[in-house]
Amino acid sequence: VCPRGQRTDDNKICRECVGSPDRYDWLYLGFMAMLPLVLHWFFIEWYSGKKSSSALLQHLTALLECSAAAVVTLLLSDPAGSLHIRSCRVKKLSDWYTMLYNPSPDYITTVHCTHEAVYPLYTIVFIYYAFCLVLMMLLRPLLVKKIACGLGRSDRFKSIYAALYFFPILTVLQAVGGGLLYYAFPYIILVLSLVTLAVYMSASEVEFFKDLLVRKKRLVVLFSHWLLHAYGIISISKLDKLEQDLPLLALVPAPALFYLLTAKYTEPSRILAETGNGH
Repeated sequence: VCPRGQRTDDNKICRECVGSPDRYDWLYLGFMAMLPLVLHWFFIEWYSGKKSSSALLQHLTALLECSAAAVVTLLLSDPAGSLHIRSCRVKKLSDWYTMLYNPSPDYITTVHCTHEAVYPLYTIVFIYYAFCLVLMMLLRPLLVKKIACGLGRSDRFKSIYAALYFFPILTVLQAVGGGLLYYAFPYIILVLSLVTLAVYMSASEVEFFKDLLVRKKRLVVLFSHWLLHAYGIISISKLDKLEQDLPLLALVPAPALFYLLTAKYTEPSRILAETGNGH
């Protein structure tokens, strides 16, 4: 077993991690950092209600909490006091699950040599979630108690209660599927951004471009999905070859444009009317 901050080399000797995370590693950490923020925003919007004027301030507070947690986590990581971190290079999926490769000489005694071979990509996420939770418990209840006057007593803290559920879920997800998420997160972002955008536009009954301009909130949601879609494309391409990868960002508005151009042909009332006329 290697001490924290070290991993074995090809000769099975522990060597200190002296490298820096590459672009894909930072994109992965950015994805894991975005998960609690997006969930915060979703549940704040879900429980705030249409008449509440406190949603925007809660959104900004959630952004402040997650940003502060990310900065504090980076400052405490080695080297302390710097936003840069040193890390070991991820070579393969099994690097994330060293506990599954403990040897058993003669099939009698198991030698426990589990260590963080992907230092610090595995543990830094747990530290970040812990700071997010602590900052939320320090800031959000006071804010909600003062500004959430449009909500009832039982509803104003529901977004905080939701966070107390999804933070343990995110922690277990990282503990069990951290390696799988590392390789799959770009495609997860693309699929989720497409599905959630289609669900939101259909639920909001957006069928034409003018429907988007009626409410600023719809434009904010649209641009947010575009940013997520762009993030997924950048994560897949890694922008290794700018002349080839940057033009792919022109595909970001394509799903929304396709939906708006075809929504009128899939309107349920129109389909039912045509079916009725056929009979």
